[in-house]
Amino acid sequence: MRTVRPKKNLGQHFLTDLNIANAIADTVDACPDIPILEVGPGMGVLTQYLVQKNRDVKVVEIDSESVNYLNEKYPDLRENIIEDDFLKMDLNTVFNGRKFVLTGNYPYDISSQIFFKMLDNKDLIPCCTGMIQREVAQRMASEPGTKAYGILSVLIQAWYDVEYLFTVDENVFNPPPKVKSAVIRITRNNVNDLGCDWHMFRRVVKAVFNQRRKMLRVSLKQLFDRMPDDSFFEQDIMTKRPEQLSILQFVDLTNMVHEQMNRNIDK
Repeated sequence: MRTVRPKKNLGQHFLTDLNIANAIADTVDACPDIPILEVGPGMGVLTQYLVQKNRDVKVVEIDSESVNYLNEKYPDLRENIIEDDFLKMDLNTVFNGRKFVLTGNYPYDISSQIFFKMLDNKDLIPCCTGMIQREVAQRMASEPGTKAYGILSVLIQAWYDVEYLFTVDENVFNPPPKVKSAVIRITRNNVNDLGCDWHMFRRVVKAVFNQRRKMLRVSLKQLFDRMPDDSFFEQDIMTKRPEQLSILQFVDLTNMVHEQMNRNIDK
């Protein structure tokens, strides 16, 4: 059987270490009894261990060469091999509305987009595991007050608990990437109501981190069509920078901004 050639334009780096593949597959055990969706299976190095979990397993792959390979190597999986772009899929249709674990050896260049899609479908995805670029994993797991703390940290940690599990060296891939990788597990926390408007929360977080070196009293101004009174920007929190704020403080900040916008409309 011919192997699949890694394609640079798809960000493919095929894992070759079976022990690591097995360890990644075992990360889904934290969320038992629900189906598994693997993104970007490539030649199935992770898939071969996932199908041993006695659960429904589906894989989504955009590369037709990989799809043909998987159909030949895993004939029992053929009906569950989806040739599609994960970022464009309606995830409600994958398991007919059932919740599932998301996992994979994610392409580095779209990993953040994958996690943003996970957030858009957080009620469907109680658990997400897999391998990503180490720097992205560090950002996701970072705490307030650190350089790595940013948009991805806040948006994901608002709804999920993040575990940085282990680091993976470059030499276990074909071709080897130029950076180290990391395996993570993300599990839904107990938050069902964030306490503010989610869309406004995202706007605020993205706006202030896009100017992360500036105080909030400066970076927040871009959100307003009609500028608030000076007293709004004189509040104590406005002297902070975004990396200093906890999730709860971002919730409070979002409510402050939202209330001020509504006041401006009423004037």
